[in-house]
Amino acid sequence: MFNIEDTVAALSAGEITSEALVQECFKRIEDVNGQGKLTFTKLFKDQAIKQAISIDQKRISGDLLPPYAGVPITVKDLFDVEGYPTTAGSKLLKDAPVAEKNATIVDRLEKAGFIILGRTNMTEFAFSGLGLNPHYGTPSSSYDRKTGRIPGGSSSGAAVSVADGFAAAGIGTDTGGSCRIPAALCGIVGFKPSQSRIPREGTYPLSPSLDSIGPLAPTVESCAILDAIMAGEDPKPVEKISLKGLKFAIITKPTLNDMDDHVKDTFDRVRSRLEALGTKTTGVNLQELDKIPHLNKHGGIAAAEAYKWHKEQLDSSFEEYDKRVASRIMNWEGQTDDNYKDLLNAREKIIKTVNKKIKNYDAIICPTVPTIAPTIASLADDQVYLKQNMLMLRNPSIFNFLDRCSISIPCHKPETAPVGLMISGSNGEDQKILSIAATLQSELS
Repeated sequence: MFNIEDTVAALSAGEITSEALVQECFKRIEDVNGQGKLTFTKLFKDQAIKQAISIDQKRISGDLLPPYAGVPITVKDLFDVEGYPTTAGSKLLKDAPVAEKNATIVDRLEKAGFIILGRTNMTEFAFSGLGLNPHYGTPSSSYDRKTGRIPGGSSSGAAVSVADGFAAAGIGTDTGGSCRIPAALCGIVGFKPSQSRIPREGTYPLSPSLDSIGPLAPTVESCAILDAIMAGEDPKPVEKISLKGLKFAIITKPTLNDMDDHVKDTFDRVRSRLEALGTKTTGVNLQELDKIPHLNKHGGIAAAEAYKWHKEQLDSSFEEYDKRVASRIMNWEGQTDDNYKDLLNAREKIIKTVNKKIKNYDAIICPTVPTIAPTIASLADDQVYLKQNMLMLRNPSIFNFLDRCSISIPCHKPETAPVGLMISGSNGEDQKILSIAATLQSELS
């Protein structure tokens, strides 16, 4: 893996050229166990190499370059890129009209100098936390690749593109954990900012009430750079802070339920380390969260909004969908506009109540997901798939529902299965959560 901050330094110092770096990225994409073909739905190889050569020439000439000129990244297959159809991980859209302009975030990243190597694979229409795709194939987590474990979803290719060193970072989306789950299972960082922070123009939607755009990268610092640029801000160094005296809430139920031994042991070790560093960790029972499974019995807000978007296409092309994605969207069939309004009202009430109960804590911490990545083969059975999908989504989706910012950082010991530590804060406290996360990543590495 390589990160943005070190890459910028190496390019500026002349230790490497952008062309050499981009060529090396494509060499890895083409060589690593066939994963490149599974990780991307579209590569922009010729275009990326031309951009890199142009940047190198300008750097030699002393021309003024944007701050991240020549750094290679990837974007998820649901962002508009001018001149290409936006396929959102589905073959249904392979012949869709090409995008007439870039998504807002693509424009901002390119203006900052980043080179986009390609569009990354994903769960069809972003509606699963596992990362499987029957249309384009499923890349496996870089951990235990011989066995073949899920990458996590829906931003599966984004995570693998970073973990396998194909790019310095990937841009994904997060509706119920789709940046944080694959980050946790692939051993990298994934950030879900406050939902209103980054504009979503030119992004294929799943659930407008929940969708967020976020980065995946090896470090919190890299994620902070990308987050600022996509939000239209100038990136600033992440301020490391003292952990002494910070108060962390741990939601005891359901986030600590159903942990496997490795995740439990890792989280217990992290909690002990945090307390040794002077933080206070307190178990908190938020009974309001017990209402969420009932509210989601027909798929919840995500299914309601996805069904409205997809209904016409489902009526005409149901058989062309990933059947598991289609069935999740169809959970909302038969529900009414009043049911949808009731959902939104219930959410608003829960948010207000929870905010009051945890207002005195600096952050909430918990395992990002309760188990290590299951094998791809184990999910052939539909019932196992459904159970595992709900388990992967359970913890991170809480913070989409509560409209909070949230980040997953790796916290496992080297050479062991990846485990993510999720750190979540109030809406608008993105910089504070990034600072806490950066400090913790340094302390736990």
